[in-house]
Amino acid sequence: MNSNRKKLLYVAEAMGGGVFTFLVGLCNELVDYYDIYVAYGIRTQTPDDFRKYFDDRVHLIRVRNFERSIDPRHDLGAFRELRKIADKVKPDLIHLHSSKAGVLGRWAFNGRKIPLFYTPHGYSFLMSNYNVPKRFSYKMLEKLSAFRKCTTISCSEGEHQETLKLTENAMFVNNGINVDEIQRMIDTIGPCESGEFNVFTLGRICFQKNPSLFNEIAMQLPDVRFVWIGDGELRGELTAPNIEVTGWMSREEALRRSMASDVFVLTSLWEGLPMSLLESMYMGKMCLVNDVIGNRDVIRSGINGYVCKDANEFVAAIRGVLDDPAKTREITAQARKDILEKYNTRVMAERYRKIYEDAFAEMEKPARKKKKA
Repeated sequence: MNSNRKKLLYVAEAMGGGVFTFLVGLCNELVDYYDIYVAYGIRTQTPDDFRKYFDDRVHLIRVRNFERSIDPRHDLGAFRELRKIADKVKPDLIHLHSSKAGVLGRWAFNGRKIPLFYTPHGYSFLMSNYNVPKRFSYKMLEKLSAFRKCTTISCSEGEHQETLKLTENAMFVNNGINVDEIQRMIDTIGPCESGEFNVFTLGRICFQKNPSLFNEIAMQLPDVRFVWIGDGELRGELTAPNIEVTGWMSREEALRRSMASDVFVLTSLWEGLPMSLLESMYMGKMCLVNDVIGNRDVIRSGINGYVCKDANEFVAAIRGVLDDPAKTREITAQARKDILEKYNTRVMAERYRKIYEDAFAEMEKPARKKKKA
């Protein structure tokens, strides 16, 4: 560890799914420039071998009191743990990830002497599985926390527009994927063919991912094979006989099954900016997504995929892939080009590094003025 380098402390309660992939990509890109610490919580979707994905130079510190739901006892414990971790690490900058970390972190730290940033990765108050009173309480927590000295960095244009309703101290940086890592894995796996036309999705089978819509699409296309890579509490909603649920798989095996498929479908009710979508675009899969924030920020219908409003539009788009392979090749080529030019970790990390360096320079201004006086 170089004592002259700045220290970054990332705080993430939601250490799983897209947030996990995001952190791995960002940390591994920036570890050449900063000493990086990650204070994290464990979720059911956190990979058992999650440490192996991070560069060995990244310091991982578990926050044992992190809980997804609101729990005063655990939340107070997490608040205290975060303060102790910061006292020990003495970071030069703190960046909070996901709603729970964003609320606790903005009250645990004041942002006056140490730059403070927050990335929601999908606001809790937009999650339609919560009832109206709960969503209202989450929005009030965000509004109150937005008065703290902190800059919110959204991960998509759509999320940024929601942020601007809460605070003007906001910017956005598009999520990105590590294309070099994915390509290495693809090269290791080798050619993948299933021998039949497959439509797939990937992730936890939960309310957010809208398995009932996925099931409805499959029911309308009984001759097409559908694959859900993952598992979850709403597995029972996938009743169509042509759907295979794989259960949780290693990243390598999940990638293998993805590569052997033809069309990626994302039926989510809400998203931040989904990593599974970006990876599928890079792999050259036709991507069909539900018309929600996050999805429609990436997909331009008819250009690099299709945005669909209901099951009938998904079905029509899937049939279009079968009927017009030339158009499919044109669209998937554009999607891959978008990833290489815009949605990759190298581009994303450079944007974050610029933001961090500007913050460091801003913090040093008072010290320089004082010296001149």
